[in-house]
Amino acid sequence: MKLKGNFFSKTDVGRVRATNEDQVFVGVNKHQNVLMAVADGMGGHARGDLASKLAMQSITKGFASTLGLLTSKTATLWLRSQIIEANRSIYKEAQRSSSLKEMGTTLVIALIVNKQLILVNIGDSRVYSYHHDQLTCLTNDQTYVDYLYRQGKITLEEMKIHPQRHVLLNALGLNTTVSYDLNVIPYEGQRLLVCSDGLYNNVSFTEIASLMATSDTPQQKVESFISLANAHGGTDNIAVGIWEPV
Repeated sequence: MKLKGNFFSKTDVGRVRATNEDQVFVGVNKHQNVLMAVADGMGGHARGDLASKLAMQSITKGFASTLGLLTSKTATLWLRSQIIEANRSIYKEAQRSSSLKEMGTTLVIALIVNKQLILVNIGDSRVYSYHHDQLTCLTNDQTYVDYLYRQGKITLEEMKIHPQRHVLLNALGLNTTVSYDLNVIPYEGQRLLVCSDGLYNNVSFTEIASLMATSDTPQQKVESFISLANAHGGTDNIAVGIWEPV
């Protein structure tokens, strides 16, 4: 399947943080595979910005020239190898100094290959789909509050104010091995959004849906998302990437 579409991505430091630890990528290779990724360096930990940069370098390396992403199976194998390499790269760098030992990052990936959408998630960055006037979050946050919610121990409203709402249960680069969620679903022409928690913690689900529904270009939408997140406090770095087929 030859995909044609428009895309745009951008990060912003927000209004509170001194450094930007978010990385985002959206691109298309010569086979018309679409790769979208967000890495959000762990706030409060040593060199989260370096961790997210190393992750993105590993994930995007070779994407433009790769010959193997012709089926969802080969694409999944490629993704697995890139994730292992990203984890190894961050972990190895962290061992070089005691000040780097706790650095890590979230990572979320959406890869379109041959009418299939491959989703990878580590942490709490997200992929959203907008299709048939419906916004759907395609990933599950790997956080403590999300675990409590799925166990029926807290409500959605309690999640928003829980004192441990920022605690991750998984991150890239903290250990020699890495675990991640991987799902493959049909790609049916959905508009796709990848983002860090700096977006969805400051912009409501309804607001995200409303902006995704507009006829604005991906660049206009990304700029609007960042402006809205900052208008609502800009409490974290913001990473946003959008793909829209034509």
